[in-house]
Amino acid sequence: MSTAHASPPIRLDLPGALRRHWPLLPLAATVLLLCAPLPAGDATASGKVTPADAASLLLVFCCAVQALRGQTRRLSALGAFLLGMPAAGLAVATVTAADPYAALPGFVRYLQVFVLVPAAVVLLLRDAREFRLAGGCFVALALVQGAVGVVQFATHTGASYQGADIRAVGTFGPGDVMGMATVVAYGLIIATAAALTPTLAHRVRRAATVSALALLVPLGLSFSRGAWIATVGAGLVVMLMAGVRRALKVIVALGAAAVVLVGGLGFGSEMISERLSSITQVSSAPDQSVTDRYTMWAAAESMWRERPAAGVGLKGFPANRDSHSSLGLSSGSDTAGAGQAFIRQPLLSPHNMYLLVLSEQGLIGLTALAGGWAALLVAGVRRVLAPDPAARRIRDCGLVAVGLFVWQLTDFLYADIGGPSTVLTGVIIGLAAWWALPSPTADGAVDRAAAA
Repeated sequence: MSTAHASPPIRLDLPGALRRHWPLLPLAATVLLLCAPLPAGDATASGKVTPADAASLLLVFCCAVQALRGQTRRLSALGAFLLGMPAAGLAVATVTAADPYAALPGFVRYLQVFVLVPAAVVLLLRDAREFRLAGGCFVALALVQGAVGVVQFATHTGASYQGADIRAVGTFGPGDVMGMATVVAYGLIIATAAALTPTLAHRVRRAATVSALALLVPLGLSFSRGAWIATVGAGLVVMLMAGVRRALKVIVALGAAAVVLVGGLGFGSEMISERLSSITQVSSAPDQSVTDRYTMWAAAESMWRERPAAGVGLKGFPANRDSHSSLGLSSGSDTAGAGQAFIRQPLLSPHNMYLLVLSEQGLIGLTALAGGWAALLVAGVRRVLAPDPAARRIRDCGLVAVGLFVWQLTDFLYADIGGPSTVLTGVIIGLAAWWALPSPTADGAVDRAAAA
């Protein structure tokens, strides 16, 4: 009788993988630590260092260590200029502020989000495999936060919305109602890009499709108009870059899923439709939140006209808001629910990143920030559409990078930095820059990862 010889078990070389990819651990922690619940209170208040912020600082430290050892990607002079250019505008806005010491915390925060974290991501990610691992962390975060949000809606334990505690906010709480919507939108864009990439494994594309459809539910239940608009815009860009035929199939599938979930199952259909219709009424019949936003936009423009070159200084908007605002501005925004008592949140920013930068940093700061973003976006889109075989083999990375960047730049029309999820903005700018600024030292690694 013959004896069947069992094949030896496959052993996962976890210690070897950790040695090779240990710089990715603080990057993964920066994203995944946002799954943890935050203490109840004002999540948008300045001066709070979250675990994700601490992980991002560790990420920057690891990048410095690797750079000293000569084990990071090389950047061209243009790449170094684009990544470092915002620091100049931040320095000018700090030293020219009415109170430079009061502006210093703003300088540190902006430097972290717009310079240090993006540069660390660009330098530490060595190939497409590591880029995909970072994207997978975003999807995992989105699924966790989205699941919490759906439970909040179903059990009436979310943030207060129209008199009921049903708004899905995840673990971010009512003090940061955009937090869950933001991370869910990130995951949705990444999953959509992966689902549209035929070069990825079938099981990966199938899992990405399921994830994208699932994330539509918490995104709708967030009742965030700005997140909806940014997601639609970024999703269309991703689908069109992936191919018109595939884009039409995805649009039909997503439309059918939305009809089933909202219309057929009744997942907040009436409230979602009311929220959607309110988008077209922002001019004719704006609610108080829209009125406040328009008033603060006008205040930001007035501050810029007063000091057009360097602005009123970092952290200067709250101090100058009342002297530049009309009487239509309310005293704050009401927040409650999700384990938090009623709190009136002060309105300390114009909820438009471009106007916030213009008012506090002037034309110098806006040119340094937005100019660099525009250059990265153009370079990223060109590389996605380029006939370069090396870029086409890792096209999913390009779709993810451009899609996330388009989402962020669109969302900045209705929001600005603030809250625990702000640190992810720096990671996304880094991912976009990684794709837009290919390194000669990484090309071989990228090709090997794509072929693996």
